[in-house]
Amino acid sequence: MTYRLDLARIKTEWFSNVRGDLLSGLVVALALIPEAIGFSIVAGVDPKVGLYASFSIAVVTAFVGGRPAMISGATAAMALLMITLVRDHGLEYLFAATVVTGLIQVLFGIAKLGRYMRFVPKSVMIGFVNALAIMIFLAQLEHFQGAGLGVVALVLAGLAIIYLFPRLTRLVPSPLVAIVVLTTFAVFSGIAFRTVGDMGELPSALPFFGLPLVPFTLETLLIVLPYAFPLALVGLIESLLTANIVDDLTDTPSDKNREARGQGIANVVTGFFGGMAGCAMIGQSIINVGSGGRTRLSTLMGGVLLMAMILLLGDVVRLIPIGALVAVMVMVSINTFDWGSLPGMLRHPKSDTIVMLSTVGVVLWTHNLALGVGVGVVLSALFFSRKIANLIEVTSTLDESGRTRTYSIVGQLFFVSTEAFQASFEVNEDLDDVVIDLAQAQLWDGSAVDAIDKVVMRFRGRDTRVTLRGVNATGAALMENLAVHDRPGTRLGER
Repeated sequence: MTYRLDLARIKTEWFSNVRGDLLSGLVVALALIPEAIGFSIVAGVDPKVGLYASFSIAVVTAFVGGRPAMISGATAAMALLMITLVRDHGLEYLFAATVVTGLIQVLFGIAKLGRYMRFVPKSVMIGFVNALAIMIFLAQLEHFQGAGLGVVALVLAGLAIIYLFPRLTRLVPSPLVAIVVLTTFAVFSGIAFRTVGDMGELPSALPFFGLPLVPFTLETLLIVLPYAFPLALVGLIESLLTANIVDDLTDTPSDKNREARGQGIANVVTGFFGGMAGCAMIGQSIINVGSGGRTRLSTLMGGVLLMAMILLLGDVVRLIPIGALVAVMVMVSINTFDWGSLPGMLRHPKSDTIVMLSTVGVVLWTHNLALGVGVGVVLSALFFSRKIANLIEVTSTLDESGRTRTYSIVGQLFFVSTEAFQASFEVNEDLDDVVIDLAQAQLWDGSAVDAIDKVVMRFRGRDTRVTLRGVNATGAALMENLAVHDRPGTRLGER
């Protein structure tokens, strides 16, 4: 884990888009406020815990993360996993769990587990994105309950500004314009809109370092570990998937293992500064990129400006109507959803559609992004195994004497295809010799070796000599370690 001083790289990652990064950071900071407060309420903690977390995580990941322009902070997926810990053990145990979560993520990064993100299929990615878009939209509906038509009109006006203002100019991000215009209107109209100040008390000072006030014992570790481990997994899955999305949006690569380490370091720091565990925020990341953010500077400014506005402009921030921020989040949900996936369901294989819809369904049902992704990956693996199982082909030829038959195997032999493989042999045929040619086959697992054992021993049970030929080096190693058909005294079904 080394971070070399490379001036050219520093300029590219930090100062190649200063104006766009400063403006996008301001938009992100404004959008982070209600999100951080809302997720704190979900977790059952004071609003400042979520605000401190969003500040700390954004600042730290700006320096040590692996994906420039990605925004990290307090998230709904993480907050949902903290509820029971906070309720049963209190806030200090949450801080301890946050530190342990970070340490686990650092270990994952050191082990380079980020490379396994390539095993997440495109259909699962689309399902993840669409489910998140729907969740972001549904989360805004609570702001309309009992609010009247005034809030609806405010949100619609905000959306109109967001989508129409870019036709006039793109010098200033349209979400920022919408927030300024609607806040000005709310202040001078005298209409009693619900504001950021109504959501909870804002911090009045910077967070300070402090050890979690818990006993440093094995018992404490056993309390926090069952929460820290799923927090670490959910955080990494959401962060690495979000990194993939930002990669696509910016057409630039990211370092997934560095991102895993960076998320871990950020959570360790946050736990010592009074914040809750967090991860990458797809909605805020899309806001950042959509508003012109491209480098680490935009991530840093998102966190710094968040705290600066809370501390220096707290009285002004409290006046921002929630409807203005709801409009921004609705825009995020609209832009996040992969609308092309809807007509795509008619063109893509049914298995891809099932995987995508299953991922969406599980996430919406459980509010657990990691579980939805896990189900999607498992379904994809099952569908893939079923497809590749059909690629095994067994043909045979009988020699001129009629006493020797050669079976030629082509394809992948593993646990799914073994049944079709065994069914291709006519073991009751009256023969002197059988040759099984595996030159064009690949043996993948113990099930493949077991299937060959069964075929060989069935032929030998009828006094037919069996010869295996053409086994490649990988298959030969498996056969040498696992095959039993040449071991003395072995009977069919024994291993």
